[in-house]
Amino acid sequence: MNTAMIDQNIIDLNQLKRENYQFIYDAGKKGKLQCPVCKEPVRLYLGIEREPHFYHLSKRENCQDPIHKTAEPIAQNDEYIERNGFKIPISRSISTVETRTEFKNPKRISKLSPFTKKENNLSSLAHPYIQLLENEGFALDTNQGEAIVSTNGPLLVIAGAGSGKTRVLTARTAYMLHEEQIDPRTIMLVTFTAKAAAEMKNRLSHYPKMERKHVGQLLAGTFHSIFYRILAFHDRERWNSHKLLKKDWQKEQILKEGGRELNLDEKEFAYDLALQQIGFWKNSLCLPSQVRPESPWEEKVTFLYDHYEKTKSQQGLFDFDDMLLGCFQLFQENPSILASYQNRFQYFLIDEFQDINKVQYELIRMIASSGNVCAVGDDDQSIYSFRGSNPEYLQKFEKDFPNAKVVVLNENYRSTHEIVATANAIIQKNKERKPKVMHAQRSTSSAPMLFFPYDEEEEATMIVQDMQEKIEAGYRPSDFAILFRTNTGSRAVFERLANSSLPFTIDLDVEPFYERFIVKGMLSFLKLALDEEDQHAVRDILPVLFVKNSVLQDIKAESILKDCTILEALSAVKTGFAFQEKKLRKLVSVIRSLHALSPLTAIETVEREFGYGDFIKKRGNEGNKLDKGSDDIRDLKVVAKGFRSIAELLDHVAHMTAMNREIKNLSKELDDAITLSTIHRSKGLEYKVVYVLGAVDGSIPHDYALDSYRNGDMAALEEERRLLYVAVTRAMEELYLSIPDNRRGKNAHPSRFLAPVR
Repeated sequence: MNTAMIDQNIIDLNQLKRENYQFIYDAGKKGKLQCPVCKEPVRLYLGIEREPHFYHLSKRENCQDPIHKTAEPIAQNDEYIERNGFKIPISRSISTVETRTEFKNPKRISKLSPFTKKENNLSSLAHPYIQLLENEGFALDTNQGEAIVSTNGPLLVIAGAGSGKTRVLTARTAYMLHEEQIDPRTIMLVTFTAKAAAEMKNRLSHYPKMERKHVGQLLAGTFHSIFYRILAFHDRERWNSHKLLKKDWQKEQILKEGGRELNLDEKEFAYDLALQQIGFWKNSLCLPSQVRPESPWEEKVTFLYDHYEKTKSQQGLFDFDDMLLGCFQLFQENPSILASYQNRFQYFLIDEFQDINKVQYELIRMIASSGNVCAVGDDDQSIYSFRGSNPEYLQKFEKDFPNAKVVVLNENYRSTHEIVATANAIIQKNKERKPKVMHAQRSTSSAPMLFFPYDEEEEATMIVQDMQEKIEAGYRPSDFAILFRTNTGSRAVFERLANSSLPFTIDLDVEPFYERFIVKGMLSFLKLALDEEDQHAVRDILPVLFVKNSVLQDIKAESILKDCTILEALSAVKTGFAFQEKKLRKLVSVIRSLHALSPLTAIETVEREFGYGDFIKKRGNEGNKLDKGSDDIRDLKVVAKGFRSIAELLDHVAHMTAMNREIKNLSKELDDAITLSTIHRSKGLEYKVVYVLGAVDGSIPHDYALDSYRNGDMAALEEERRLLYVAVTRAMEELYLSIPDNRRGKNAHPSRFLAPVR
C-alpha cells in the first residue's frame, strides 16, 4: 500500500517528501498510523531491497489503496498545521509544493570482470614438506608454498586480503624448525598484537611433527614487548614496569602542567589530540628539537612535547613509545649490545609489514644483519598513517634489503569473486602501490549492492530492517558488521539498534556521541533553558564563553548572596574583556528564549548568538583531522530535527547515554552479536555480511583528505582509498555500500572511489 492515515490525514507516498519518510516510520512504530480502509494499525517499511510501502501488523494484505483525489498544491492562503518539519493542510492529503525526492532503487554492481574458476589451485612444488602439509590437510597454493620454503636471504611476501598470510607465516616457521632444523632461539616472530602472537604459537603446535618445546623457545611477540624485554634486561632499574605511564590521563596530567605555562585552558585545549601528535612524532624518530611546527596549534604541542619529555626524564618515567625509541637509542649508543643481538637472532618474520613505522623499521634494519628477513604485508591495506605507519617501508624493502625475493599471494580465500572484483576495481586507481590483481575461489549471483538512503537516519533504519530480515531467514547476529569511517558516523545506527531487540557490540574505548566535548557543551545550553540552576550545565558552557572554570565557585556564591539563579549570576560576571561581557549580558534572555523554540532552531540560535564556531576553532580541533567539532554540531542538528521540544530531545539524549553504558557492559559477555566498528578496527577480521556507512565524498574519502588533495598532496587520498578497500574485503558473502543523498544536513555526492564500479 502507498497510503496510510495519521491524525485523520491521508499520507500518500507518491506525494510525500522523502525527508519525511523517517518521521512517518517512527510514527508507525508508535502506533500512530492506520490503514485508510480497515483502520487497523500499519507501519512504513524502510528496507534496502524493497521499495517503501505501508503494511499491516496483523498480516492483513487485502486492503487496497483508496481512490482519492490527488491533493492540489498548497496555496499561500491555505490553512495548515506544521508538524515535525512538513505541512499538513487541514482535512486534506499531505502534499507539498516542492518536487518530491524519488526513492532510488538499490543497484547491484555490474561493472565486474568475469569469474574464471581454477580447476586445481594446489601447490605445484614437488617439495616433500609441502606435500606432507597437504597430506595432513594444510592445503597450499603454489605461491604460498614458495614463500614457505624460501628461508635464506630477504623475502618480501605481498599478501593480499584473504590470501592466507597467517598460514604462510606459521607454516614457514614450522618448516624452518622441522625441515631445516633451525634453532628456535634464533628466530624472532614479530606481530602487531599480543593476540596474534599467541594465535600463531597455538597454530604452530598443530603442525605435523612439531614439538611444543621448540614452539615455546621461539621469541614471538609485538614490537613493544620484544624490544622492551631487551631494554629491561640491560637496565632493569631504569625500565622498571612500575615507572610506565600506562594511562592517557597520567600523560595528559604532565601535558596540562606544561599547558599552564602557556595559559591553556584545560577545558578548551585538546590535550588528547596533543598526546596523539606527540606519539606520531616519537614514532617518526622526531625529537622535540627536530619538530618544525606547521601551525599555531603545532607550536603549542611542540612546547608541550618538550615539557613532557623533560618531566618524564626528571621523574624517571617512560611511556609505550619510549620502549621502541629507548631501544633504538640503546643500540645506537652501545654497538657491542647491538652486535650481541645481531649474533643471536638470525631469522626474522614480521607480520603486517605495511603498518610498520619509522622507529620499528630502523630497529629491524639494525638488528637483522643476517639479512634473513621475511616481511609479510599488503601495501593496499596500509591505513595507520596517523600512528606513523607508511607503506613506503614495504615499497622500498627491495632497495634496503638487496637481492630480496618477492612472492605475491594473490588468491583470496575469504570473499566471493564479486566482492574481490569490486575491491580490485577500487584499489587499482592508486598509483603508489605494488601492482597485483586478486583472484577469488568462488562466485555467486549476489554482487555487492549500492543503496541510497535519504540521510544517516534513514540509512540506519534500512540497515537494521535488512538485518532483521536476514536473521529471520537464518543468519546469526555475529554474521554482520556495520563499518564506519569515524566514531561519530555510528551515532544513528547505534540508536536504531539500541531501540531494537538485536544484540550488538561496540568498541569499549569509543566515547559516546552525546558525551563528546563539543556536543556536551551545546546540550548544556538547552539544559539551562529548562533549568537555570543546573550547575553541571553552567560548568560545561563556560569554555564556549571563554570564561575560566575557576569562576564557578564565585558564581555559586553570588547566586546565594543575590538570591538569583546560577545562570543570572553567570550573566553578571565581570571578566575585564568587553567581548566576553557582551555575550554574558545577553545570556539570560537568549537562553530563556530557547524554551519556545524547536530543538533545531534552538541549536542554531546558540551557534549564532554565542559564536560556537569561534569556540571550536579556538579549542584547537584543527589538530584532529578526522573528528572535527563542527561535524559534531552538524550531527547533533540531524538528531534535533526528529524532536518537537527541547525536553523530548534531552530525554532521548539521557536514554541513549544510559543505553551506551549498559551495552558496553553487555558487550563483554556477548558471543553472538552484530559488530559496530570503525574500518580501522575491523582490519584483519571477516564477516558474512558487511554494511559500509556513508560511502560519499567527505566521509570516505574524508574531508581532510580532499583538502590535502586540493593542495597537491595525493598521499591522504590514496590512504582513504585503501581504507575503503579494507572495508570491502572484510565481507565474505554479501556487501552493502550506503550512498546517502544527504550527510550532516547537506547534499552528498557518491564517493569518487566508487566511480569504477557504479
